[in-house]
Amino acid sequence: MKTLILYYSYLGNTKRIAEMIHKEIGGDMARIETVVPYDSDYNKVVNQGQDEVNRGFMPEIKQMDISFADYDTVILGTPVWWYTFAPAMKTFLENNDFSGKTVYPFVTNGGWIGHTLKDIAAACKGAKVEPGINIKFDEDKLRTPEAEIKRWIQGIKKEG
Repeated sequence: MKTLILYYSYLGNTKRIAEMIHKEIGGDMARIETVVPYDSDYNKVVNQGQDEVNRGFMPEIKQMDISFADYDTVILGTPVWWYTFAPAMKTFLENNDFSGKTVYPFVTNGGWIGHTLKDIAAACKGAKVEPGINIKFDEDKLRTPEAEIKRWIQGIKKEG
């Protein structure tokens, strides 16, 4: 099993969870980054994010130093933006072939998950999408018990 932990993170919460997973599982890790960075003003980004999600906008993302086709297992992390995955994640999902891969999604949010996990499953055409985990934060304070996250990670390790 060749594993990739792939994530998009705006404030750093999703990155924090990706690093936690990487420490337990190993494999390779890559971050999705937009060519044009989002503003540092959170409220501006919230409004921009709502507009982008509503329009189905896909921002240009930077080239990554990975060959996505080489991985059979992808642990996919995104913050929830307006009840779905972040637009940067949408760009990646729309432009890559998930056929034959196993995907373990995790999502971070400070409110409601919406339909994010269902949207990820629908976007990963041809993949076997395993049950994901919803990880809640209050700003940068983790609210989901760390033991719950570690149980989910252990489930991935058992599959591998």
